[in-house]
Amino acid sequence: MSKSVLGAACVAMSMMLGGSALALDAGQPAPALEVSGVSGPVGLSKLKGKVVYLDFWASWCGPCKQSFPWMNEMQAKYGARGLQILAINIDAKRADADQFLAAVPASFQIGFDQAGESPKRFEVKGMPSSVLIGPDGKVIKVHNGFRAEERKELEDAIVAALAAVKP
Repeated sequence: MSKSVLGAACVAMSMMLGGSALALDAGQPAPALEVSGVSGPVGLSKLKGKVVYLDFWASWCGPCKQSFPWMNEMQAKYGARGLQILAINIDAKRADADQFLAAVPASFQIGFDQAGESPKRFEVKGMPSSVLIGPDGKVIKVHNGFRAEERKELEDAIVAALAAVKP
């Protein structure tokens, strides 16, 4: 099965399951997450006190190529206010992720989960999937896919979460 067909199948399955990429509910504590990163382990426990935009992505995911520039923009715009974007790659081969990152660079934290354990804990059904997590470690919002018309809605959720952070 080609990567594009596989990607389309994942999105279609997600839509058949009610359009929700994640079975997490707002207000729940986010599941534990620690994976290898570019220069050592990365995870949610190290990001307590920050608003985290957690993104699950794969090299074969077309919408991921569009989401990375937007996430770079959000990290640059809101990082000083307490936003940390953490994008977890789920490719079985690290070389596939590295090739993607060479073409679509990231200015935020990247993690690698070749075994696919973290997307299972977050009940990810499609790519990309994101979870906005508050500074208290609780889920604020879950989102499936990445479409241009949803950028403002996602940014507004980030801004609202940051507004609730006490300096």
